[in-house]
Amino acid sequence: MAITSQPSADGQELTIAIRGRFDFASHQEFRDAYERVNITPRRYLVDLQGTSYLDSSALGMLLLLRDHAGGDTAQIRLLNCSSDVRKILAISNFEQLFQIN
Repeated sequence: MAITSQPSADGQELTIAIRGRFDFASHQEFRDAYERVNITPRRYLVDLQGTSYLDSSALGMLLLLRDHAGGDTAQIRLLNCSSDVRKILAISNFEQLFQIN
């Protein structure tokens, strides 16, 4: 599991890339990716291109990010979802809470 975060040049956006399994074992690493940055971004991009698996704890972690980013006013896009990941997000009605591309 590797989770990296990269702020944009203007500090308005934070990209969090998740590689491998996204499950409870990655909880602290995921939180660190958005809590331990020196910026306060307006938008978050979660790149799931390299994510091979996610479980219910991963869904919970995405909800924690949403709360951290402002709840209903949060601007979070989930990018590059595989068909399996997209199916899990759809079953969980996450398209109501996140922009999924």
